[in-house]
Amino acid sequence: MLERIATTDRVISSFLTVTADEAMAQAHSAEAEIAKGRYRGPLHGIPFGAKDNYETRGILTTGHSRAYAGHVPRDNAAVIDRLYEAGSVLCGKLALHELAHGGPSFDLPWPPARNPWNPAHFTGGSSSGSAAALAAGLVLFALGSDTGGSIRTPASLCGLVGMKPTFGLLSRYGVLPNSWSLDHCGPMTRTVEDCAIVLEAMIGHDPRDRASVSVPMPDLLRSLRLDLSGVRIGVVRHFWEEEIPAAPALAASSEEALRVLESLGAQVETVRLRPVREYCDAWTLIEAPETFSVQREALIARPHDFGDVFHERTLIGCLIQSSDYVDAQRLRGRMIDEMQPLWEKYDVLFTAGAGPAPRLDPKLAAWPSPNRFSPFALIGAPAIVVPGGYSDDGLPLSIQLVAKPFDDGKLLGVAHAYEQATQWWRKREAAPTSFGVPAPIAYEKPQRSIAGIDSRIVSLCERAAASAGLRLGDGHLAILCAAAPHLLEIIARLRGAAGTAEPASVFSLAKM
Repeated sequence: MLERIATTDRVISSFLTVTADEAMAQAHSAEAEIAKGRYRGPLHGIPFGAKDNYETRGILTTGHSRAYAGHVPRDNAAVIDRLYEAGSVLCGKLALHELAHGGPSFDLPWPPARNPWNPAHFTGGSSSGSAAALAAGLVLFALGSDTGGSIRTPASLCGLVGMKPTFGLLSRYGVLPNSWSLDHCGPMTRTVEDCAIVLEAMIGHDPRDRASVSVPMPDLLRSLRLDLSGVRIGVVRHFWEEEIPAAPALAASSEEALRVLESLGAQVETVRLRPVREYCDAWTLIEAPETFSVQREALIARPHDFGDVFHERTLIGCLIQSSDYVDAQRLRGRMIDEMQPLWEKYDVLFTAGAGPAPRLDPKLAAWPSPNRFSPFALIGAPAIVVPGGYSDDGLPLSIQLVAKPFDDGKLLGVAHAYEQATQWWRKREAAPTSFGVPAPIAYEKPQRSIAGIDSRIVSLCERAAASAGLRLGDGHLAILCAAAPHLLEIIARLRGAAGTAEPASVFSLAKM
């Protein structure tokens, strides 16, 4: 793996830090233990990579941001410790969108990761390096984080299995926070079986994470199946046919996937959820102020430590009133309640995933950009993407399956049956090195100005920024002013939509 990283990563830029010495020490230790009969299980000696927002003791953890360029943690993230206990070997820390937020940035100390299927194309994000390294065969599994699709999008575009488990099933302790209400940890793997193996090692209650739940340990591997007789699947067609139209290749592969599922015995019928935009509106009004809260002190003291994409997605937090945030949490609670009749009727829901990957370009960071993944982060349900075919030019496509919270095993079972029936996972990308080292993408940081922006918007943004303690220069103020009209439209759509629902963040205290 280390040799492959040395020869291949110069093309795809998936690693920020390679931990060669630590990996060799861990590998020698695993070899010695196994030779003495102290085999820890299927992950013993298996090399992996971790998104660089997972803290690692004594190893630089940057979040792909200047703001954390010198951050060397004293402790490991909880799931890193669990993987070490299983005997896994860390090869290094992987690229991401800055602090797991936004799109690909070209004004950071490290370049964006590239897609191994064609390095001129996008990996998806924010777990971009995790997908690139795994797809290129530089590690055998990788860790990502998913707040609104950040595992499932890059797994889709790089031909991998990527799973966001039920909210609270994996500890997030030691993972740089993006949004406490929405963040999930999860794995990327080549196969569904590998996903089950890695998840089983990562699951465990952790009182250091307030969202962590204590549930019986699931036997995920025993949930894998080949026959889907009696399985009920609700197909959320309007997500990819009406609201976020899928590319023709993705639409065709989704229809073929449904035919495969039916041939395996599943009962398939069309269902409707709320429009994607309503989920994404609520998601934005929860995620933006929480991210702003996490980074507020740094944004005040060191605004130039962050890239423009991060500023665009985060500064809007100062414009969101507390009542709008609470209303979004209330609407989220209502959305979760609305799912209960569907969970009683269907074992899983089906949507198109993503693909084919577009060419890597600064315009991919445009905001707002609703997607088919955020709704299922918002409701906390387990969701998985599985390869669903390839476009005419050989780029991966995917399907997405979703299950009732804590039905992670059932979800893996359906995904495994589909995967084994289609065998898409067996296809491998061309060696990225065959494309040669890509030329850097030309990027000139734009000169931003508030000239020509509606004076009422400028005044609103100046007052909100000052109230939040921000001291914005003209460039950063212009970024906020350009994003503000889109945010105000979202706020206007959401106000009054929650009815009498309680916030999803209302909690109960378990007995000690």
